[in-house]
Amino acid sequence: MTSSPTSSPSPAGAPGNPHRPLRRLTARGRGEAHRVASPLELFFDLCFVVAVAQAGIQLVHAVAEGHAGEGILNYAMVFFAIWWAWMNFTWFASAYDNDDALYRVVTLVQIAGVLVLAAGISRAFEDHDFTVVWLGYVVMRLAMAAQWLRAARSAEGRARAAALRYAVGVLLCLVGWVGLVLLPEPARPWWFLVMAIAELCVPIYAERASMTSWHPHHIAERYGLFTIIVLGETIAAATVAVKSGVDENDALGELLPITVGGLLIVFSAWWIYFVVPIHGHLRSSRQAFVWGYGHYLIFASGAAIGAGLEVAVEQAVGKAHISTLSASAAVTLPAALYLLTVWALHSRHFKVGITEQLVLPTGALLVICCTFLGNWAVLAAGIVSALTVAIGETLTARTAFGRLKARVTTPAG
Repeated sequence: MTSSPTSSPSPAGAPGNPHRPLRRLTARGRGEAHRVASPLELFFDLCFVVAVAQAGIQLVHAVAEGHAGEGILNYAMVFFAIWWAWMNFTWFASAYDNDDALYRVVTLVQIAGVLVLAAGISRAFEDHDFTVVWLGYVVMRLAMAAQWLRAARSAEGRARAAALRYAVGVLLCLVGWVGLVLLPEPARPWWFLVMAIAELCVPIYAERASMTSWHPHHIAERYGLFTIIVLGETIAAATVAVKSGVDENDALGELLPITVGGLLIVFSAWWIYFVVPIHGHLRSSRQAFVWGYGHYLIFASGAAIGAGLEVAVEQAVGKAHISTLSASAAVTLPAALYLLTVWALHSRHFKVGITEQLVLPTGALLVICCTFLGNWAVLAAGIVSALTVAIGETLTARTAFGRLKARVTTPAG
């Protein structure tokens, strides 16, 4: 459920009329009640998933043509730019969103930037030309720096220092990213690694001055919503691929196992992510950093599952120039990575005993083993994923029932 612009509470500390076109960009309270995603944030997510879809399409083409290594590298680089810009906005908005006219305009500029980035993804994959991707990233990051400078203007003391550190860090990294355009092609992956580490260090350095007042429930909701959008894009991409295969090749028999298995994988991916309320775990900046940064793997692997399903469909109808083993791996490997990452960031904090803890890691290992089952690999991986969810839920319910039974049978006093 989202709040409307006219009904949402005004940010903590915002002076005067909450509906004024321009207001001070002051920090919101971490204990603010009924904090939910705004319509602008939902629009922001939907526009960002356009770039995610473009990255997935190019990954499909690269893997289907037998250039998996190069495609995965380009996908990792482009997806980092998308994810990092999205994540920076999300945490900033959780702490400072005052929903005035200027804030909205700057956010729309960021949306324009990701659309420019999305337009350059095909050129980055096919021609190794990252100029348009870089320009889109520049637009997004300049807008982000402007937001932090505006927050610094309204803040005082350590909060002001933190906001300035963010702004300066974003701008310095932006200068460094020029190397991705100017350096020789063999040096670009190494330069990307250096700059990615530098970007990741900016929030760590800034938060040492003062922890921003992000809202745990709001952050958990925002990440959950983006996970839903990514999984939805995965289903949409797979559906289009299956439809194309049936219409052009009349290959329903070959595609049915992939379709059923793909749905089971995506349904299981949704289930294990949302089975526990994670916002209660986000109590400190240290926990939040590990959790927030770790979602790069969740989002990237979730989107890659859809790309893998497309590859599997193309291989089944003879359009991909790769083996059945490679096509199966395109689905099973990202699915296993998703299971492991969700376990590491979410599930392990709510599991009791070694048996419960091992369910998801074991399921991930079995999904990888399904890679070698030929044309039935995707279906088998889907069944394993669904069984992993069912077994995990059964063990959790049994533990909860045992606790309740012990509580009831224990004599009072």
